[in-house]
Amino acid sequence: MTASGVREVAERARSAANTLRGVTRQRKDLALRGMADALVEHTASILEANRADVSAAEDNGTSPALIDRLTLTPERIADIASALRELADLPDPVGEVVRGSTLPNGLQLRQVRVPFGVVAMIYEARPNVTVDAAGLSLKSGNAALLRGSSSAAQTNAVLISVMRGVLEQQGLPVDAIQGVPGSSHDSVTELLTARGLIDVVIPRGGAALIENVVTNATVPVIETGVGNCHVYVDADADVDKAVTIALNSKAQRVSVCNAAETLLVHRDIAPTFMPKMVEAFRDAKVRIHGDERIREYVDQSMFAPVNDEDWAAEYYSLDIAAGVVDSIDDAIAHIRRWSSGHTEAIVSDSQTAIDTFITGIDSAAIMVNASTRFTDGGQFGFGAEIGISTQKMHARGPMGLTELTTTTFIVTGDGHIRE
Repeated sequence: MTASGVREVAERARSAANTLRGVTRQRKDLALRGMADALVEHTASILEANRADVSAAEDNGTSPALIDRLTLTPERIADIASALRELADLPDPVGEVVRGSTLPNGLQLRQVRVPFGVVAMIYEARPNVTVDAAGLSLKSGNAALLRGSSSAAQTNAVLISVMRGVLEQQGLPVDAIQGVPGSSHDSVTELLTARGLIDVVIPRGGAALIENVVTNATVPVIETGVGNCHVYVDADADVDKAVTIALNSKAQRVSVCNAAETLLVHRDIAPTFMPKMVEAFRDAKVRIHGDERIREYVDQSMFAPVNDEDWAAEYYSLDIAAGVVDSIDDAIAHIRRWSSGHTEAIVSDSQTAIDTFITGIDSAAIMVNASTRFTDGGQFGFGAEIGISTQKMHARGPMGLTELTTTTFIVTGDGHIRE
């Protein structure tokens, strides 16, 4: 796609965003519910396009984890539609007064939430992101520019067409939702450098994609990070609870960023915990990349020696790095070195240990006696998420409606002048 082509869709998005600023919640919610119904009604055509994308991805040798992310089913389409309906039920952040006061000189001060304007999403083979990003953007009054990967091109095209059709039917600007055509790196570069037209770009995908966007963008970026998530089993953990949490964190769905990639076990609980954990991992076909202290508990058939590459890995597979630590401080030190800042979990019945862990860990989410798989906008009650931010400016953790707004100060006087 040419630079002028990228600029053209961005200009149309800017115009749509200007219109959306004045659209009421009622009209936005009606559109979201209409989109949900339309997606379900068009399930057959969506699945037909998706089968073509999946077939091409399989022919290209795409990993099973990415195939899982790419694949839609009637149930997954229904879930995507449900997320839109949940969004419609949530309060509209636009117009919310963050704070307000009357100054000593009589000026009335309000800080009010307003849309960003134009939000660009660059993401890999996850068609659900197409709908989540469009829905969240619309509800928060933003226009969405969607740049999915070529592996999901046919699926995304149908999804966008369905949603734009609803906007047209309801008299809303259709260019509030646009796919950015083209599959070249040049089109991505133009998107990343369209300052003045695009207000923020959000990458969602693997480390290489995110690094490319962060490094090359002149448009402001909200970085969604990779998920090297940890589960620490403390000396005072309930063994059965710890096994259940660690197994769910790793194996419930491996192709997502909130799946656990590392298990750390306190030495005092390892003799009772590890045999049960190994049995559970064996049943789930999880391969353990362990240190020397883990080796004594694991059959050779499901064991590999751990190395630095394993400690840093986001596997997207039924693999987990594992080690025994001498103390909670050692666990915290390990996490500080290797974590991507996404989600860490502690399993413990000791409030002292829990408090120590929470104080010592600097990640977007910390789970206490709960699976890492809960770090998710839908699970947090946000309706959906645009991504999980691992940075510290503007937004951190699952990003819902509020995180897609900025603020304006409105100052009201009565002929006030500054002396």
